[in-house]
Amino acid sequence: MSEARLLIVHHTPSPATAELLAQVRAGAADPEITGVRTVARAALAATASDLLAADAVLLGTPANIGYMSGALKHFLDQVYYVCGEDTRGLPYGLWVHGGSDTSGATRSVTAIADGMGWIAAAAPVEVTGAPDAAARAACRELGAVLAAGVMPD
Repeated sequence: MSEARLLIVHHTPSPATAELLAQVRAGAADPEITGVRTVARAALAATASDLLAADAVLLGTPANIGYMSGALKHFLDQVYYVCGEDTRGLPYGLWVHGGSDTSGATRSVTAIADGMGWIAAAAPVEVTGAPDAAARAACRELGAVLAAGVMPD
């Protein structure tokens, strides 16, 4: 049985986004999920090779002035044409944190993911303000759903 790989690409400059990343990672590491290796990379360090080795990708970003972070946009720009054809059908998930509105950031990421032919494995998790118990649980579930979705038979 081979090991599946979940890639988490994130930009977590604030305590709130870092807290949500920790919950996503905790969900992906659920003890009932076996045979899945989770690899987390900061958006400015993630590469096309990381993406090509992944069986699913989970993206995390703050909402910055109505858009995804520049760091996540940089990652998506560098992999779009390099990996586009090779990652069609890749399951993906997304979490976004914003002070008051996350819709523009969510829309921008999903437009690029759609353009790459990726398939949403779960609805985006959108969190505004300080993460509460429901937001933490939603991120934990998002990580678990993505990891469980690539778990080998």
